[in-house]
Amino acid sequence: MIEIELNGALHRVPAQQTLHELIEALQLGGQALALAVNRSVVPRQRWAGHTLAAHDKVDIVRAIGGG
Repeated sequence: MIEIELNGALHRVPAQQTLHELIEALQLGGQALALAVNRSVVPRQRWAGHTLAAHDKVDIVRAIGGG
């Protein structure tokens, strides 16, 4: 297990976990989300190939429609 910072709070994840696996583990799959790792946005098509490292700072933002 490694520790990351997830939306400002410490969170433990399995070593070698990808962003896609993190989203599935958090039961957020299929939602309109934007992800940033260490303040850099990671496009959705790269989530499956982006492996998390210890001390990464991950921000998950949910898109909310409005008018």
